[in-house]
Amino acid sequence: MTEPVPRGPVEAATTSRPHHTKGHGVPELQVRTADGRTLTAAVAGDPDGAPVFLLHGTPGSRVGQLPPERRLYRLGIRVVTYDRPGYGRSDRQPGRRISDAAADVAAVADRLQLRTFGVVGRSGGCPHALACAALLPERVTRVAALVSIAPRDAAGLNWFEGMTESNIRAYTVGERSLDLLALEIKGRVAAMREQPRLLLESLRHELPDADLAVIADAGVRSSLARAHNEAVRAGADGWIDDVVAFLRPWGFDLGAITRPVELWHGADDIFSPVAHTRWLGSRIPGAQVRVEQRAAHFKAWHVLLDVLTRAAADAPAGEALR
Repeated sequence: MTEPVPRGPVEAATTSRPHHTKGHGVPELQVRTADGRTLTAAVAGDPDGAPVFLLHGTPGSRVGQLPPERRLYRLGIRVVTYDRPGYGRSDRQPGRRISDAAADVAAVADRLQLRTFGVVGRSGGCPHALACAALLPERVTRVAALVSIAPRDAAGLNWFEGMTESNIRAYTVGERSLDLLALEIKGRVAAMREQPRLLLESLRHELPDADLAVIADAGVRSSLARAHNEAVRAGADGWIDDVVAFLRPWGFDLGAITRPVELWHGADDIFSPVAHTRWLGSRIPGAQVRVEQRAAHFKAWHVLLDVLTRAAADAPAGEALR
């Protein structure tokens, strides 16, 4: 059964003009939610273009995950990103569920006066993008999920099969003890702060050849490091809350999704195995499943621009709330 998402009034958190991320050149804004939290969002690309929300991975943030700005301009796409609660400069939302993302996306869209928009999720952002498809059908035009996981209680799915040991450990610890999960993730965050590129480097021994080929690009490594570093600027809360939310019921019915959904996955992914996307594709009505052979988790970076372009196709540019 789909559970309703609060849809109360939204007000701007600040009367100041959007500012630019230091060293990033992307306009930012703060949004106050109906329950009084502040979210930090950023807008990139064509300011008059077709709007698409891009929901970041785990850990992740509003920065360091975008295609080149000039290409977004040329394609007429306006990309909106925001820090999920507890990440970057957004306030924490204790006990948040996956379904809560729909209200936050709606709050940011209201602040930007966007009536309709596409939504793309990458990795940990995928379940949150699917929540938008299910719970905001009157506003979301199209959704894409790149390298998603399935719900922990996915019937008939061997959830851990094909998953890397580091992810299995985090999820099993999370199921056993929230305190132990917090201890483990806080330890990772402390190490990342000492060595900003440590998270990616620590995973190298687990990565398949397809992922190693992608992160051989210094630009990709720099973008990942920037996103990760901004994600944990205030601590580990966002990362911890993401893991807990993945393990609990998501709070909406996948079978109730009526908007067009694209599911993309690399066949050799070890962080979120491809069986998860195939399972989602069998439960979401009309979902288009694209599985790329000899590709893995980080190939999502290479296909992102094409996916954003498809997601923007049905999102009218300049359609504002009245």
